[in-house]
Amino acid sequence: KALIIVDHGSRFHGANDMLWDVVEMLRKLRPDLVIEGAHMELCEPDIPTVIDACVQAGATEITVHPYMLAPGRHATSDIPGMAKEAIQNHPNVKLTITNCLGVDDRIGELVLERAGL
Repeated sequence: KALIIVDHGSRFHGANDMLWDVVEMLRKLRPDLVIEGAHMELCEPDIPTVIDACVQAGATEITVHPYMLAPGRHATSDIPGMAKEAIQNHPNVKLTITNCLGVDDRIGELVLERAGL
C-alpha cells in the first residue's frame, strides 16, 4: 500500500520543503507503507511521476491525500482528476482519493496551541 500526500506546489522552496517534512513524519509513523509526496503544479515531482514510483516500489493500492485545508477546486477536482488520469497507466492498481483535511477538532487544538491559548 502507498500513500501520496499532494500539496499545491510553490515557487517558494521553503513551502515545498514542508511537504517533505510531513512525508518523513508519516514514514516514521507508518514504516509499513510506501509514503511519497507530490506537487499538483509549479514544481516536481508531479502526481504521475509519484504514482509511477509507488507502483515501481510494489504498491498495488494507492491512496492520494490532497494536503489542503478546504475542499476547493484543487482538492475536489484537480488533484483527483490528475490522479485518475495517471492511474490509467496502471490498470491493476486500486486508487483511493481522500477528503482534504477540512474541519477537525485536532486542527482546532493545534491552532489554539500555536496561538498560546
